[in-house]
Amino acid sequence: MALTMELGTVISTVDSPTTRSFSFVVADRSVRRGQFVQLEAEDGTLIALVQDLTRSNRYFERAESVNEYEKGGKSFASEFPTADWEYVVANCMILGAFDGALARAGFPPSPGAKVSAIDLTKLKSFLRFDESGLDIGKLLRHDLAVKLDFNRLLQKHLSILGISGSGKSVCTSVLIEELLRRPAENGRLGIVVFDVHGEYACFADKQVNPDYADKTVVVKGEDVRIETGSLSSSSFQKYAPDISGVAARELDKIIFAKRDEVRAGGAAYSLDELVQSAESSGLKVNVKDALVAWLYDLSRLRAGTAPLFGRVGHPKLKDVVAPGQLTVFDLSGVTNEKVKQIIVEHYSRALFNSRQRNEIAPFLLVVEEAHNFAPEKASKEHALAKGVINKIAREGRKFGASLCLVSQRPKQLSTTALSQCNSSIIFRITNPYDVDHIAQSNESIDADVQGQLTTLSVGECIVVGEATGQPVFVRVRNRNSKKTPGKGDDLALLAKRFESSGGRKLTDGDAEAFL
Repeated sequence: MALTMELGTVISTVDSPTTRSFSFVVADRSVRRGQFVQLEAEDGTLIALVQDLTRSNRYFERAESVNEYEKGGKSFASEFPTADWEYVVANCMILGAFDGALARAGFPPSPGAKVSAIDLTKLKSFLRFDESGLDIGKLLRHDLAVKLDFNRLLQKHLSILGISGSGKSVCTSVLIEELLRRPAENGRLGIVVFDVHGEYACFADKQVNPDYADKTVVVKGEDVRIETGSLSSSSFQKYAPDISGVAARELDKIIFAKRDEVRAGGAAYSLDELVQSAESSGLKVNVKDALVAWLYDLSRLRAGTAPLFGRVGHPKLKDVVAPGQLTVFDLSGVTNEKVKQIIVEHYSRALFNSRQRNEIAPFLLVVEEAHNFAPEKASKEHALAKGVINKIAREGRKFGASLCLVSQRPKQLSTTALSQCNSSIIFRITNPYDVDHIAQSNESIDADVQGQLTTLSVGECIVVGEATGQPVFVRVRNRNSKKTPGKGDDLALLAKRFESSGGRKLTDGDAEAFL
């Protein structure tokens, strides 16, 4: 098809043409909803989006006539030249006048003007695609690669939203692939992923992903240790919100004393030693007992078999972020929700603080199931990471700390964090409350876009916000990386595989250990 193939003719209706919309009679039946078109007008080339199509036929306008005629057993269409009277009207929204730069249309197109297929070179420029950008797929209605500008997509944060199974994880994997293949001369980020379901650890598998394995570090959640000496009393207050102000002040004194011992050449201390120091202190009994109880509860937290808080931290922050490196915190083996919250809070805050001091490379922080870590409504105890995620959302762009929030329940996600994501990649959303929450957080989403969020197929999405300037419908490309065999397989296959292999059976010992 020629780039400027004629598609139809603008018509005059009661409501159009205006500076915002027009309709045209379709001459070429290849026209589809969501397609970009162009036409010439006083302000130059107008670019418009086909929002809907209406199919009409004068012969079928009177239902009672068709009904009466066909009562006799004859087909109305076979007796009359109905095909000669059928026509299709496309209703379009004008996006602007474009001649290398976008301007508002100040004058409506003329009835009788010819509508043409969009020039793909012009469309690429209009949507601000970048030849060296991040290639996430193709436009749904045009053979044009969607290469999103690195800065526009990520500097002011990104959200990837959609119901389970809609394509979020594939899209996130595609984004990671694009960042890992980005050449150093174009600027590379460190990528840190908090992976709740173990979906991205496959990047480190040399057998299935040799192109990415050398660039990937996987940290098992069970192996994470938080260095006790790095924590202040305010940290302990976050992790044990019931600690009183009086107890926190006394804990500060104990921590300062311990740090003085370390500076004097003493060994790093553990949380158990803080508990012992509190027990042997001269605090009032009621304050001491409460403080010891809070610290003791924290000392019992485990990501794996060892305590979460230790003398030495793992991983070290310097090993977490490096340009062109992917670090995956695989939290799929951690069953304690509070432990997950603490890991995400601690490393998110440490990364942001270090980035503010320019001690580590600029990074992209990907938070899977973000609604669990930064919920809109939850007690402090169940939202330990919310504060730092909101802080990065508000301030991160100034320091090169970029955030990518991935969620299947936008309604439950912090409005503060979501509203700071200037670009969004939205897959199918079926819950009307989620749709409404997304619309309230992003001014680019109008009623038409909202209506289409429920009809997207798997792998189809709408990109809105600063990344493109205009909402665009995209089919995400297939990922080049391979998932770990068994991860995400369909239910029937998992069931057959378990049964045919004789699957490991739960023993009484397993049950007792769990309890």
